[in-house]
Amino acid sequence: MSEILRQRLSELGEEAGLSLLTQIQRGLEKESLRVTASGELAQTPHPRGLGSALTNEYITTDFSEALLEFITPVSTSIADCLDTLANIHRFSYAQLDDELLWSASMPCSLGGDATIPVAEYGSSNIGHMKKIYRRGLSLRYGPRMQTIAGIHYNFSIPESYWPRAQAADGDTQTLTEYITGRYFGMIRNFQRSSWLLIYLFGASPAVCESFVRDHPQHGLQAFENAGGTLYLPHATALRMGGLGYQSSAQQNLDIRYNQLDRYIEALHGAITQPHPKYAAAGAGVQHSKQLNTSLLQIENEFYSPIRPKRVTRPGEIPLGALRRAGIEYIEVRCVDVNPFLPLGIDAQQIRFLDCFLLYCLLQQSPACDEREQSLMRENMLRVVNRGREPGLQLLTNGGERDMAELAGRLLREVQAVARLLDRAHGSSAYRQSLAAQEAKISEVSLTPSARILAEMRERQWSYSRLAMHYSRTWAEQFSGRPLDETLSGRFSTAAQQSLLRQAQVETAERVDFETFLKNYYQQYEKLGLDA
Repeated sequence: MSEILRQRLSELGEEAGLSLLTQIQRGLEKESLRVTASGELAQTPHPRGLGSALTNEYITTDFSEALLEFITPVSTSIADCLDTLANIHRFSYAQLDDELLWSASMPCSLGGDATIPVAEYGSSNIGHMKKIYRRGLSLRYGPRMQTIAGIHYNFSIPESYWPRAQAADGDTQTLTEYITGRYFGMIRNFQRSSWLLIYLFGASPAVCESFVRDHPQHGLQAFENAGGTLYLPHATALRMGGLGYQSSAQQNLDIRYNQLDRYIEALHGAITQPHPKYAAAGAGVQHSKQLNTSLLQIENEFYSPIRPKRVTRPGEIPLGALRRAGIEYIEVRCVDVNPFLPLGIDAQQIRFLDCFLLYCLLQQSPACDEREQSLMRENMLRVVNRGREPGLQLLTNGGERDMAELAGRLLREVQAVARLLDRAHGSSAYRQSLAAQEAKISEVSLTPSARILAEMRERQWSYSRLAMHYSRTWAEQFSGRPLDETLSGRFSTAAQQSLLRQAQVETAERVDFETFLKNYYQQYEKLGLDA
């Protein structure tokens, strides 16, 4: 254990520090495809009973009209987060008629590209912008990638922690600079070790063959016990590999999370400088195919397993918010939807994420260079595609090392954080969560990816049939426990009010879309001048 980690753990172990640990803030964003009773992608519009996808605080859509996204408010309680997410599921099922929520990350059986509807957000300028952005994603990466679902985990440390920590570190920057620097250190450590999360929680080792139709170079194998399924024998999370949220065009982006100015500069260039690959299709109002011809249309197009975030003001670009006030929280984006869990995630997994993220924050975090960036990328892909392979080796600065050995060493250090969190909460739940993950290192069959393939073999089921089985199971569970009138009324009111807000946005427009888009991108130009 490093000296700085030992020191920071000791400081948090004091009475005031333990109190702070009970105030960790978290929120969930969970994506789920709407599918028909026969397991095909829903072609229906976003249900009106769910409100406006543009303005509902609880329920929106992601890239596709059929890809719902459920959002929980920020909370210091894991139970409250999960209860709210469960209640959103129950409310949604009351609006879905005979449709189901798909229980896995990789999609159901898909038809042609034309059968994947791009999300709709109404006639306002911001709604139109969202639609064109998604058309751009479809153009650049194909519409099938728009059907992949995941869970985003938002995490932040209470504000009262930072002045104490800065004083203990003897840091003389402004508090905002210190907080941003610590969060960047956390992100670098996360990237160094996020392969462990992929191994422990990856739940996408197989796909329906329709997902890679017309892509013969996919590199997958036919699943032996059932037709219609492709997989890799030791894969953990294909969603995080070349079939999912990886972009060859973005590989040259030099994003190392060492300094905020450099981070902003790199993304600013990717958003403002034309990229030859996307230039031919045109952009903007006349074409409506993509927002621009740059490598990135907006910041959200940059695919990363973790993002630095700050809540934006109305009309503000995310990079502008970061430049204005630094990092407020981080968003973990590499969590698969676990089909064996009703919500796709549970309290045990969240507790481990808390331990892991807090460890990444407290541990020393040297700056990342180009060589280490390449090393981290390679380790991620090895675990995505071969994570359960016996004797798998990962890259370190000292050469290749056994993945299980590295995982064991890392978990032993995280254990000190779990003990501290248990002291703060007066429980043993965090250590129990850690023990469950340690068991997966010694017994690979306990990982979600191994369990999925084992059940498919045992039942002689395809990937789609297994996911459909759990989709029906959880649908019956949620539908069988409808919300009481008070909770149902709360979500219904939120849905109705969101429709009114969308109408207000649409009627309050004062400029045409071309002017709106020009004004939006002028913020990036100003960002460049300020850099």
